[in-house]
Amino acid sequence: MRFSGLRVLREGLRGNRGWRPHWRDASPRPAYDAIIIGGGGHGLATAYYLAKKHGAQRIAVLEKGYLGGGNIGRNTTIVRANYLLPGNSEFYSHSLKLWEGMEEELNYNVMHSQRGQIVLFHDDGQRDAAIRRGNAMRNQGDDAELLSVADLRRMVPYLDYDQARFPIRGGLLQRRAGTARHDAVAWGYARAASDLGVDLIQNCEVTGVDVKDGAVRGVQTTRGAIAAPKVGIIVAGRSSQVAAMAGMRLPIESHVLQAFVTEGLKPCLDHVISFGMGHFYISQSDKGGLVFGGDLDFYASYAARGNLPMAEHVMEAGMTLMPMIGKAKVLRSWGGIMDMTPDGSPIIDRTSVEGLYVDCGWCYGGFKAVPASGDCMAHLMALDRPHEAAKRFRLDRFRTGRGLMDEEGTGSQHNLH
Repeated sequence: MRFSGLRVLREGLRGNRGWRPHWRDASPRPAYDAIIIGGGGHGLATAYYLAKKHGAQRIAVLEKGYLGGGNIGRNTTIVRANYLLPGNSEFYSHSLKLWEGMEEELNYNVMHSQRGQIVLFHDDGQRDAAIRRGNAMRNQGDDAELLSVADLRRMVPYLDYDQARFPIRGGLLQRRAGTARHDAVAWGYARAASDLGVDLIQNCEVTGVDVKDGAVRGVQTTRGAIAAPKVGIIVAGRSSQVAAMAGMRLPIESHVLQAFVTEGLKPCLDHVISFGMGHFYISQSDKGGLVFGGDLDFYASYAARGNLPMAEHVMEAGMTLMPMIGKAKVLRSWGGIMDMTPDGSPIIDRTSVEGLYVDCGWCYGGFKAVPASGDCMAHLMALDRPHEAAKRFRLDRFRTGRGLMDEEGTGSQHNLH
């Protein structure tokens, strides 16, 4: 079943009776060639690329709840490639290119909107850092423009430029950055993977990882044992818990990140705007709501809810940046469980257990990484060697100290990334 403008029109005239389910709701088989634990964006993308690019036949995605019910369904939807350090820079550049071809490849509207992202700076030191980052982005082959205050006043006149505490001195613009519809990304990859024969198994929680003689043999689930010689752990904030089932301890802390959305408003924000001093970011959804967030809650937790002090902090940052939103009513808020690494950069690597792979540690960067994460994890699982774009995302860098990628320069404290 392919989507097209003509098909949508025809179904609309027929009462939408001709649509079929987007994917098969499969039941588990006794054995597979590869198992993906986690039915979020990264897991579904991995399954799709395993089947599409590497011809894998017997693949299962195991999700303890429903597909797309984790962080892929509760985030601020920002897509960008404005990283500085080697390793991160080429990976997110690769990811942005995949985003730009995603809708055509999947034949699915993920509402990818390249509206541009502006990262503001507020002093001379931040200006120098923005220039350095912009040059690194251009050297990588991506776009970057340095904006003066005059440029910003023309583009985003509603910001508070003259505040005493955080005066706005300019910004760094990436025009190819933007947003996408988060759950549509999960649905698109699920549909495409299912069409290639991948079994998408919902309400199937993994309760154990079977390891024998140093190699993975399969998993135990609430729907029975399932055998497989290759298993990928792609479960975001639950990575440490699932890895512990295989006797592993990952260098990860799980933290809560809150996000908020207002009532629907008339179009007023044409870009994604990031406020460096306040660690605040905001955009406007296609439904009119202002979607925004800020810092982590700063304490380790598995509770998908936030605390009021951090909510207050985010609201203060928003009001400092753009007082015009002061009368907008907050419609809802939510919390996602972030898997934070000590250097703020992700892990895509083999583990010490043969046939067991891990894709985790995405910190704030998980949504924009979805296509490249899936592509690189599939490459690793299929060929047992890292993809060129993810070759620095080594697990052992935290043991050896070699190859650490502290993108923000904040040290080895998980919650500061």
